[in-house]
Amino acid sequence: MIRRAFWFTAGAAAGVWATTKVNRQLKKLTPESLAAQAADKAIEAGHRLKDFALDVKSGMSQREDELNDALGLHQDPDLPANVTALPGPRRLRAIEHDQQDQNTYRSKATYNRNEDH
Repeated sequence: MIRRAFWFTAGAAAGVWATTKVNRQLKKLTPESLAAQAADKAIEAGHRLKDFALDVKSGMSQREDELNDALGLHQDPDLPANVTALPGPRRLRAIEHDQQDQNTYRSKATYNRNEDH
């Protein structure tokens, strides 16, 4: 009799355990749960990408400093931090050409399409 009660209790406990496991897995597969898991993974991936970008940026600036030291190029302390060099002659000619084009465009009379009607 005790043996039967033991096995009955063990079977009932195993059934409860299995039912609980199956219900948990089913809840994980609902559309709401899958959407939440996907959102969590996307946020986690975004954080990883941000950390990677910050690591790359710091590595780039460190390597730039190493190259500047090796080449003897040091930034002038009188210049702002974001200015490292003046534009070259080709860039200066392009800037002058753009300014001339803008002045020429401004000096021409503009066409108003509503005047013809």
